[in-house]
Amino acid sequence: MTQGSTRRTVLATGAAALVAGCSGTDTDGGSSTATSSAPAAADRQAAPAGEELGRTADIPVGGGKVFTAQKVVVTQPKAGEFKAFSAVCTHQGCTVNRVADGAIECPCHGSAFRAEDGTVSRGPAQQPLETKRITVSGGTVHLI
Repeated sequence: MTQGSTRRTVLATGAAALVAGCSGTDTDGGSSTATSSAPAAADRQAAPAGEELGRTADIPVGGGKVFTAQKVVVTQPKAGEFKAFSAVCTHQGCTVNRVADGAIECPCHGSAFRAEDGTVSRGPAQQPLETKRITVSGGTVHLI
């Protein structure tokens, strides 16, 4: 036998033993009952994917909110339309600090980015902010 087949044999044997151990039948011929504390599938609701950032109500229309810990800025250019971008300025890596009058602003050197698409509206930055993926569900914004 080669080293590879020995390893496969051991893994296959171990998997078979694991399955047998979970079959619900014990070694003396009796049966055992497994219980689960997990709720039935019908009782569970799927949680939105990703990390919760905040409430949609906290993100003003025409403005936005910077989530410093996650280095993300979420904007709401139009009512009900949410966008997300990296909060790291593409000029020299400072964190943007506010969204006002449709612009995401960097305090370090004055760069500004459009809240609707993250493109540069005022330099010295020359590259847009990186787009981030979010979902909006039940009045909350989640970073994917």
